Amino acid sequence: MTAGGAGGALLIVVIIGLAFTVGLYALVRSEHDSRKEMSRDEAERVARRDTSENRRRD
Repeated sequence: MTAGGAGGALLIVVIIGLAFTVGLYALVRSEHDSRKEMSRDEAERVARRDTSENRRRD
């Protein structure tokens, strides 16, 4: 492989890496923008929704 070929391959890898990073950032940002804001009590209820409020503790 020539020096020009290696440089071109490296450039392609860098461009693909940057495109992946920007795409991932955009996905995370869009998820952040659609989040629901809630009170602390409501957040605790949502976090514990798989447990019962009156569940007996052993």
